[in-house]
Amino acid sequence: MKQIPMTIKGAELLRAELEELKNVKRPQIIAAIAEAREHGDLKENAEYHAAREQQGFCEGRIQEIEAKLSQAQIIDVTKMKNSGRVVFGATVTVVNTATDEEITYRIVGDDEADLKHNLISINSPIARGLVGKEEDDTVQIKTPGGEVEFDIIKVAYL
Repeated sequence: MKQIPMTIKGAELLRAELEELKNVKRPQIIAAIAEAREHGDLKENAEYHAAREQQGFCEGRIQEIEAKLSQAQIIDVTKMKNSGRVVFGATVTVVNTATDEEITYRIVGDDEADLKHNLISINSPIARGLVGKEEDDTVQIKTPGGEVEFDIIKVAYL
């Protein structure tokens, strides 16, 4: 069984979504199915079919989250000694040498990735290029947009 790296915050978000699905959405869907059954003939009952489809999506997501949480390797970088090396969960500030643009990324698991909030997946080209490097290193990273050179100016374990 392959372990999935995840930050503490990522695991908490998945647990919260699981609770929501089990304790709020599932009972709502069951009530909607019961109400739709009361309308009679199930073959031509669009409300019933829509509720059953919703139930399928909900149950599938519950199973998916439970599987991810059971395989999760939760990593808390705040408890690690900051060696200046880029690791999973680290917050890395880099400068694009071509544009002098400074960007701060946090390297997280696939489910937590959100580029709008500068959370990049450990499996993204930029994260793969940064992991293992240290502060003051210059790295060449092959991205979908071409080759990009970054200077690592700060590594934090927040």
